[in-house]
Amino acid sequence: MKAFFSILLLCLFHLAVFGQDLLDTKDTTSLIPIKRHIPRIATQRSAILPGWGQAYNRQYWKIPLVYGVLAIPAATYQYNADLYSKAKFAYEARFKEANGDNSEVSKIDPTLKNLGLASLQSYRNIFRKDRDYSIMWFILGWGLNVLDATVSGHLREFDINNDLSLKIQPSYHPQFRQAGLSLQLHFKHNSSK
Repeated sequence: MKAFFSILLLCLFHLAVFGQDLLDTKDTTSLIPIKRHIPRIATQRSAILPGWGQAYNRQYWKIPLVYGVLAIPAATYQYNADLYSKAKFAYEARFKEANGDNSEVSKIDPTLKNLGLASLQSYRNIFRKDRDYSIMWFILGWGLNVLDATVSGHLREFDINNDLSLKIQPSYHPQFRQAGLSLQLHFKHNSSK
């Protein structure tokens, strides 16, 4: 069993060790290393802590948006979980009251005291459903955060300057005795970023 865990740890740590992936030089005579932008790091960081991938991509303005998107389902979860526990307690107290045990009726929340057993059961189910939806929306928001960091990481080195050009020219192919159109797309690849 000890050998299995040792092999497992070696395999896991092997995935994280890439000594020469982080440094790249402009030319062979330069001694100053330049850090490359690696989109995988943005993805991993954003999966660990929301907004960390956006910070790695130097898109600091997105961090408050990420936390705003995640704060809404977190707040609705807290709200619905609180009301679910109150409605559940009230339902159980009313159920015990129907069976002859009145000991917990006085502990019911004042806003739920005047409701019957069917209404409390309905409220309990609604609050539980909304609480579960809040968890789903939180996970979806976190996933969108990771997706945004990944896409932005990949597009970071994408060239968006005006050096792109498309030329459409008529052409003639003497072998086939046909006229046609020639499309030429010229773009400059800037690898010095």
